[in-house]
Amino acid sequence: MSKRAVLVTGGAGYIGSHTCKALALAGRLPVALDNLIHGHKAAVRWGPLVEGDIRERAFVEGAIREYRIDAVVHFAGYAYVGESMREPGKYFGNNVAASLALLEAMQACGVGRIVFSSTCATYGVPESLPILEEHAQHPVNPYGESKLFVERALHWYAVAHDLRSVALRYFNAAGADPDGEIGEDHDPETHLIPLAIGAALGKRAPLQIYGTDYPTPDGTAVRDYVHVTDLADAHLRALDYLEAGGESSAFNLGTGRGHSVREVVAAVERAAKREMPRREVARRRGDPASLVAAPGRARDLLGWAPQRSELDEIIATAWRWHTR
Repeated sequence: MSKRAVLVTGGAGYIGSHTCKALALAGRLPVALDNLIHGHKAAVRWGPLVEGDIRERAFVEGAIREYRIDAVVHFAGYAYVGESMREPGKYFGNNVAASLALLEAMQACGVGRIVFSSTCATYGVPESLPILEEHAQHPVNPYGESKLFVERALHWYAVAHDLRSVALRYFNAAGADPDGEIGEDHDPETHLIPLAIGAALGKRAPLQIYGTDYPTPDGTAVRDYVHVTDLADAHLRALDYLEAGGESSAFNLGTGRGHSVREVVAAVERAAKREMPRREVARRRGDPASLVAAPGRARDLLGWAPQRSELDEIIATAWRWHTR
């Protein structure tokens, strides 16, 4: 029997490539579709790469038919909060319009299941912590707004076309493949952990700590960090859930524990066995003080629980990747 093929948009990217590896290890064929603007061809190792843009509907339909795609995991999109504040049109044009083109291609080809890479940024400033899936969604940046739009589109495609979907609202993806095969490699890099590791190694400028006057225990922003392989596992479980007849739903992917910027800095310094150069600067627009997940729904309905998301383990895998 041939392997069930899954179209992974953005499959050459950070979380996409880790998910492709997990899909292959689970006996599926991951077909990575990526325009390689931010993705890396070298990260596509566990299935074919189809190079192109999901906004080109005929191209996407051709890939779906050629590989007999069974389901879609949709990562493709821009994901820089600060950039989205400066260039909202870029984010709505890519994250929203491209996602709609993908949904139209799926509908035309009769593909009825999708796992969507959403974000905790759809919640905006939380009313309370930890954040439940029922929490009001009021994004404070265009990036979060663009993801929320797609979540709403998925609802209406279900009404019109019987599309079933899972939206996975990530908190902060971090870490690297424990085998050292792939890791986090963005250009430009804006994520805290790789920037901190680069500063500790002397390969980047001193780490900038954005804001020290937040209403948090040490004044710096608090985030819920999840190991990238735990996120990849959640995508497999979401596919299994849909294939078993599960209803469309959204799930938080987090640990339920938050760590401040200063705590992350201390963890990197433990791994590096050296002090990290840093400087404190003003807050960034669009950054809430604290974002911490309530991950109970993913545990109860997907059977998902983080296995590698202790902060020191996250830092250790990232450190090995960046110093290999």
